[in-house]
Amino acid sequence: MIINRKEIARAKVRKIKNGLSAFAETQEVIDLVKKELEKENIPVHIDQTAQGSWFIPAKNHA
Repeated sequence: MIINRKEIARAKVRKIKNGLSAFAETQEVIDLVKKELEKENIPVHIDQTAQGSWFIPAKNHA
């Protein structure tokens, strides 16, 4: 089974756009999500932990 990390990142960005939080475990997916959020100018709060990063939509965006 091939895991497409770009598609995983896009799915997480879709969740964020819908007002939901998203969690990414790997640095590669975290970087892809950040890049997509910046490209689409979507404000989020990023909570980095030892296990990964939570992307929490900014309240004024939804």
